[in-house]
Amino acid sequence: MHRTKFFDHVILLAGVFLMIAPVVVAFMTSTHAAAEIHRDGLMLTWGGHFDETYREVLTRQGGFTGKVTGARMVMNSFILGIGFAAGKIVLSMLAAYAIVYFRFRLGVVFFWMIFTTLLLPLEVRILPSYEVMTKLGLVNTYTGLIVPLLASATGTFFFRQFFKSVPDELLEAARIDGAGPFKFFIDILIPLSRTMIAAIFIIMFVYGWNQYLWPMLMTNDESFYTLVRGIKQILLVWIGSQIPDYNEAFAMAILAMLPPVLVVVIFQSWFIKGLTESDK
Repeated sequence: MHRTKFFDHVILLAGVFLMIAPVVVAFMTSTHAAAEIHRDGLMLTWGGHFDETYREVLTRQGGFTGKVTGARMVMNSFILGIGFAAGKIVLSMLAAYAIVYFRFRLGVVFFWMIFTTLLLPLEVRILPSYEVMTKLGLVNTYTGLIVPLLASATGTFFFRQFFKSVPDELLEAARIDGAGPFKFFIDILIPLSRTMIAAIFIIMFVYGWNQYLWPMLMTNDESFYTLVRGIKQILLVWIGSQIPDYNEAFAMAILAMLPPVLVVVIFQSWFIKGLTESDK
């Protein structure tokens, strides 16, 4: 028994090391000067340029226009992540509510049509979506970045399963008290769904925060660049003998990882409870 637990802990620690080691290396490397990184490669020691590097990343105006800052990219990433999460939750809850509580013809068929879109990656529909956004004049806008990707089969599936587990007695009691569909949804289902909402929010926030391909296609204005895109932009400045700011690229990578990690750590109990809870 004790031997089994020992090996379990060894495996878990090995997994933690494999996950954490690259992050530690990236952070340590970001504290060194760019020329030092270019000469010696990745670092495992403290470089002493932490304040300077992270202050430059967040406050220095740069890019091709010389106007965009890291803080602006952080804000754009937050807008994208929160917009994705909030929009997907609202649409998913409404779709699941309609499928579960409104007995309309072909409701099951529509649900499975929504569910099968999980088989279609973003790349399959990215060009038609871009063409629609271009015709609507929504390129280089937050609306164009967020709205086309709001439909979520994953969220709809989870909320459908959650709503199906809600006891019918609650619906009957609401009807007896004179609550209509809207009041039942707002006053009963949403409060019951708090842990599920938290779990889906985490998933969708991380999904939106880490988007690269869609923002790259939808924005050519640097004021709408996200952190993930900003990392690539730093590494494209190799002109003649100029050395790319490797330290700033690593610093931006750390900044890009930090908010999703904090969201997961802070809400991890809600996340686990939302995905596993069955008692209402």
